[in-house]
Amino acid sequence: MTRVILVDDHALVRRGIRLTLEDHTEIEVVGEAGDYGELRTLLPNCQYDVIVMDINMPGKNGIDILKAMREEAPKCKVLILSMFTEDQYAVRSLRAGAYGYLNKASAPEMLIEAILKIAAGKKFITPEIAEAMANSLTADVDDHPHENLSDREFQTLRLIASGKKLSEVAEALAISPKTVSVYRARLLEKMGLSNNAELTHYALKNGLVD
Repeated sequence: MTRVILVDDHALVRRGIRLTLEDHTEIEVVGEAGDYGELRTLLPNCQYDVIVMDINMPGKNGIDILKAMREEAPKCKVLILSMFTEDQYAVRSLRAGAYGYLNKASAPEMLIEAILKIAAGKKFITPEIAEAMANSLTADVDDHPHENLSDREFQTLRLIASGKKLSEVAEALAISPKTVSVYRARLLEKMGLSNNAELTHYALKNGLVD
């Protein structure tokens, strides 16, 4: 039996995933969490094999949680299940410690396959992820300067480009507005951009925001 913990801040999404998994007798959902705090409370008292987690979480987002868990629970196996396409977050997720990345639009059978493969200690790499990884290795940073951003800078870019104010970005990332301003200044400099309008145009052109 493969034991799974679901981590998503939307209860309806967790319920939908649970119902999908409960159709397969070899998988059991043993816990649910809506944020990092709930997950940390759950882990010491829960026997599990795989954590299925959304990347877009309140407070600490998925990338931050992956990095934290790599230090706190290095043997933990995490599958990122996200609405974002593979070229947006898959490579960053794997670098942060995820065992696999799957788009929420994928077929339920693929989710089952991913969980069972990861539970067996293997990485789950789709053709889309393999392509994203290859592109990240061969990308010309001059043509794709966002590839050179840190995870925090990349998160800041996406949030600003989606129309959020600095105070809203700060709240989403659980950092101070002053720190957001520092990240904004850094990413603008790295990308050779002058203002939020240019940043937003770049993000839309490169498919970094929906």
